[in-house]
Amino acid sequence: MKEITQTRLIIFTALFFVLFDNVSFFTNVTAVYPFITTNIGFLISLAVILVAFIILLFSMFSSKYTTKPILISTLLVSSITSYFMNSYYVIIDDSMIRNTFQTNLSESSDLFTMTLLYYLIFLGILPSWFVYKAKILYRPFTKEIVSKIIAIVLSIVIIVIMLFSFSKFYTSFFREHKPLRYYTNPTYWIYSIGNYINKTFSTGTIIVQQIGLDATITQDSSDKKKLVIMVVGETARADRFSLNGYEKDTNPLLEKENVVNFPNMYSCGTSTADSVPCMFSKFDRVDFDYKKGIAYENVLDVLEHTKKVDIVWRDNNSNSKGVAQRIGEVSFRTSENNTVCDVECRDIGMIVGLDKYVAEHKDKNILIVLHHMGNHGPAYYKRYTKEFEKFTPVCKTNQVEKCTVEEISNAYDNAILYTDFFLSRVINFLKPYSKDHETAMIYMSDHGESLGENGIYLHGMPYFMAPEEQKHIPSIMWFGKNDTINVEKLKSYSNNEYSHDNLFDTLLGFFDVKTKVYNKDKDILYNAK
Repeated sequence: MKEITQTRLIIFTALFFVLFDNVSFFTNVTAVYPFITTNIGFLISLAVILVAFIILLFSMFSSKYTTKPILISTLLVSSITSYFMNSYYVIIDDSMIRNTFQTNLSESSDLFTMTLLYYLIFLGILPSWFVYKAKILYRPFTKEIVSKIIAIVLSIVIIVIMLFSFSKFYTSFFREHKPLRYYTNPTYWIYSIGNYINKTFSTGTIIVQQIGLDATITQDSSDKKKLVIMVVGETARADRFSLNGYEKDTNPLLEKENVVNFPNMYSCGTSTADSVPCMFSKFDRVDFDYKKGIAYENVLDVLEHTKKVDIVWRDNNSNSKGVAQRIGEVSFRTSENNTVCDVECRDIGMIVGLDKYVAEHKDKNILIVLHHMGNHGPAYYKRYTKEFEKFTPVCKTNQVEKCTVEEISNAYDNAILYTDFFLSRVINFLKPYSKDHETAMIYMSDHGESLGENGIYLHGMPYFMAPEEQKHIPSIMWFGKNDTINVEKLKSYSNNEYSHDNLFDTLLGFFDVKTKVYNKDKDILYNAK
């Protein structure tokens, strides 16, 4: 192999990125700026700018010891990024990166496909092998510096010329179509990693700010203790619940119960890593961010401060995303704790043994949080057992892009059907305790899911541009025989719009917690007491 300079190797790699790793970017761009005569010059200029920017980026960090490692690692990651953007129409932003780091291997395995392997081989490993085997001509230090400066200056000049030459197009591109930039590869995921690091890590030790230290519960010895099961849903969307008018009967068991349905409930985020910490936080969606989530106590801590509520978190998902860090959580992802496992451990297994827990804590109020697997995709067909395969034909692969819309919907709806069964079992668990306790079940999904609408799959898109399907979530409540909540009164206003922002105060309100951090205006149950 002939020798090649660092600059030329960077140029060839940049061209490779633009030609093969930016299909999603140019697909989205041409949807806004069609490939017609008046747009051709602008579209070409976009490609030129992207090449020049990648050259500029790599040239700044190139050296005898860094060029190959940087190019190879970027090629490998970009090949995987291309697969997910092309197949599922997702954006790799800091939220998606956080969700990736907080997802366990068992969950991630559902995303491994042969197509992903092909992307990795042809867009990652093969070009990386070329870079690895390339014989770089290292010139004297001064000449290398001059060459680098020339590459950087020329890249900047080219970018400026293109911007000014098509300024009319770029005005709308940057102001009106900002999301298009989120699809550039590798530049946006590199930026997102920096953004993730900035949001996640701080210069000093984070001291958790305590809240609700004044929290108290006034109860007489004759008062019934409260027993609440909070079910944190997974990837369920409101329009797939027959309780909300869906044509398929996905809630046959819940429809027989006297549940209160909230058809206009919205999530705090579009991924588990965002939504779960946010829904238990005192902060609204617009004020919440990752650092606030880890730097402040949440509603579970406030309930703990009363010293009159015992809390347990059982998790059949990835984990509590830090929510139960100070409370403690028990994983039900393996047969070690979950007695109901086949191809995977089932949500229903989290109910087993709760009778013993209630008996051991009968002198206190109890909050049980069950974080279930629900409709976690893309392998929806794994989320339910055979007897719940009511809707057919079914997509039985994790490569949902290879299935028909009907097959994907059927697999997803069967998983909703299993959630209906799980929630009905939770209610049936609580019923016997309604004689001696004030019982309640609260269910809220963490976020929704895209099932191929407009070519979009899964979830995790930035909230401001995420489709309705990823934000509009199902939520129901059930109450046992008690005088605390007027269920009919609650039903009379259950059509109001609510969100995860209401959970913090609703939980405090049901447990009759007196504290300055409680806001009755956000308590869904306040007007039904």
